[in-house]
Amino acid sequence: MKEYEMPDTMTKQELECLAEKSWVGADVVYYETLDSTNTTAMQLAAEGAIHGTLVVADCQRAGKGRRGRSWEMTAGDSIAMSLILKPEELLPMNAPMLTLVSAIAVARALEQETGMRGSIKWPNDIVIDGKKICGILTEMSTDVEKIRHIVVGIGVNVHEEGFAEELADRATSLYMVSGRHFKRAQIVRAICEQFAKIYEIFMRTQDLSVLQDVYNDYLINRHQQVLILDPHGTYEAVAEGIDERGALLVHTADGMRAIDSGEVSVRGVYGYV
Repeated sequence: MKEYEMPDTMTKQELECLAEKSWVGADVVYYETLDSTNTTAMQLAAEGAIHGTLVVADCQRAGKGRRGRSWEMTAGDSIAMSLILKPEELLPMNAPMLTLVSAIAVARALEQETGMRGSIKWPNDIVIDGKKICGILTEMSTDVEKIRHIVVGIGVNVHEEGFAEELADRATSLYMVSGRHFKRAQIVRAICEQFAKIYEIFMRTQDLSVLQDVYNDYLINRHQQVLILDPHGTYEAVAEGIDERGALLVHTADGMRAIDSGEVSVRGVYGYV
């Protein structure tokens, strides 16, 4: 694990030079400044960008998170990347599981490049020391029964030294956790490499049956009391892990229940995790 001096510049040439013989990131589209890598990737996908295209921005002004939340970053601090996927054989009903596939890939890549083992807060946040260090957002364009393209957006806090008051209790960065700086381009490439491996496992079955135990091993709230924030009412339960479709299995007062991430959030009983 090599520590790097700041500033951490990142260029298209650097990303391309780090590329392995993998379809993920074989084509790189790089921007110094961009509103949102996901928005741009969706546009590029519609215009003919190939399967596995990587979109990266050094500075992102209007990134997107779950439930319409925004995410801004300062140039040189974070990773803002999106992967374009065009899996003709993938059924639209199975595409949401790619968010969990991505979470496994990011957790493995961060451990590989930094030596720090993160956890997954269901369904797709990467957590270190009880705070969020990475978020993932998957978007999709479909016909009636066929996927046109999928974009997986990944944002990682790398060099930040602090966060605004409203985020300070639940957000952190690799630097804040370790006191060390890491090369963002190396992390981007590691994420691409790990994603290729996990994605290919997922596509064999188009579910998480093979990856279920791997995901559950990273799940931060497994066997712990959690708070389920449901539009129909908030309640406490014990998280047990995911099923083969990526739903979170929880023990409630009424028995076992499988909850979907579409409309439900999970928190720790006393805080973010």
